[in-house]
Amino acid sequence: MNNLSSFFINGWEHIVDINAYDHLLFVMTLCAAFKLTQWKQILVIITAFTIGHSGTLILSALDIIPANSKLIDTLIPFTIMITALANIIYYDNKGRFSGNKVKYAIALIFGLIHGLAFASNFKFMLFEDSIIMPLFAFNMGIEVGQLFIVLLFMISLWLYTRIISGEHFKWNLFVSGAGFGIATTIFINAVNG
Repeated sequence: MNNLSSFFINGWEHIVDINAYDHLLFVMTLCAAFKLTQWKQILVIITAFTIGHSGTLILSALDIIPANSKLIDTLIPFTIMITALANIIYYDNKGRFSGNKVKYAIALIFGLIHGLAFASNFKFMLFEDSIIMPLFAFNMGIEVGQLFIVLLFMISLWLYTRIISGEHFKWNLFVSGAGFGIATTIFINAVNG
């Protein structure tokens, strides 16, 4: 059981680590277009992301997908940029986000890409014949970490919309714009690095 708890802790730390800001940025950008009342959609989208990267973790642990760190470092910021653009494109002038299905697909497909970044950590830890329970524990750590980040993000949104009466449209625009800008910098550094 101690081994499983270490997988859980490593999954948690992989998400909440400030040095993993690309994953934090992706989760925040993924949630930016949703309002507080849309918490169910947020849970679905975060779970879709987890399902996506779980698939990649399995394929990587079984040595079906090789990890190319240069490619991964280039693709991850690109996923953030696309997500930020979707937040703006599918947000109408009445303050509604109409791209739920697009965002679910983004979360699932881009989860596959982000899973490649998790995979090197996971494979390094894996020393058992069976990957099922370690994978479950690692994913639970990632999922709980993501939910923690989403909770902090939603508390910030609540403070913004309820305490200072900010508009959700401006929140989405700011978070998406910041996500796009930071991801662009990461992308350029990855391409030139």
